[in-house]
Amino acid sequence: MLNLTLIGIGTGNPEHLTLQAIRAMNRQDLILIPHKGEGKADLAGLRRTICNEVVTNSATRIVEFELPVRNEATADYRMRVDDWHDAIAAAWQGAMAQHPDAQKVALLVWGDPSLYDSTLRIAARLDPAPVLEVIPGITSLHALTAAHAIPVNDIGAPFVVTTGRRLRDEGWPPGVDTAVIMLDAGGAFETLIPTGIDIWWGAYVGMPEQIIRAGKLADIATEITALRAKARARHGWIMDIYILRRTDK
Repeated sequence: MLNLTLIGIGTGNPEHLTLQAIRAMNRQDLILIPHKGEGKADLAGLRRTICNEVVTNSATRIVEFELPVRNEATADYRMRVDDWHDAIAAAWQGAMAQHPDAQKVALLVWGDPSLYDSTLRIAARLDPAPVLEVIPGITSLHALTAAHAIPVNDIGAPFVVTTGRRLRDEGWPPGVDTAVIMLDAGGAFETLIPTGIDIWWGAYVGMPEQIIRAGKLADIATEITALRAKARARHGWIMDIYILRRTDK
């Protein structure tokens, strides 16, 4: 029976790997690295760099495979995500079928598989179902708060983790003064009235390319938007995250 291990690798910095993750990588027969096209070749390259630094087991094969592109023409968001996940699961099975002797297979997951990541949902589509193991990783939220040297919450106060799309469509999440925004395609914070909101923003957090900014949203929103566009053009991709907090100041 196939054993599939999903390994959280943090935000791309090999030093974010836990000892548990390193040990798990070295007991695999096969580590699959998705290739998302030339515009995101750096992502596959980062996974390979991580493997080159920590995989010392000569029996572990490291193989790239092509990852399907999401069809943005489908009007219904949930439907196009579901179709995409079906296609990715099929791509995984196709890649594994090329190595039928591999009984221990791993995928390297940015951050942690539990937080705004669909790897576990895709794994649930595999047939037959594998024996699943999950290795937790440092999330981009941890890397962001570390980069800014801040706690994510006020004393005894709750916070919400949500997406840029929901912030744009639904506004400020009810019942909280602190919101962590992930998966923002760009500038969802610009839909808010910025008065009385602080922001802690970061892109490529924990990586050599890291960029961070913090301040009053009204003062630095335009700067962040420009920095984001410039960084995306330079690298061909961007991963960013930010914390918004309502203040009385």
